[in-house]
Amino acid sequence: MGLQQTLKALADPIRREILNLLKKGRMPAGEITAHFSVSAPAISRHLSVLREADLVRDTREGKFIYYEINTSVLEETMLWLADLKGDGNNAAGK
Repeated sequence: MGLQQTLKALADPIRREILNLLKKGRMPAGEITAHFSVSAPAISRHLSVLREADLVRDTREGKFIYYEINTSVLEETMLWLADLKGDGNNAAGK
């Protein structure tokens, strides 16, 4: 997935909070929804955006869909940000 799609997905505070929930381990969609005061369809859309950005993976087990964080995309984004920041030796005035 592209960096632009990843950053767009991370720009929303609800999606960032979903990722915070998922860092504790995989969760079913209903349990994720229970943590928010927005509608289930709204959370479903947020989960879709995260899935399209490859930030989460989903697995169907019976009638439940479980979501888990995909750390490899986050690691790639962090490496890009670290590279963008540089090592500090090229800052203006140094």
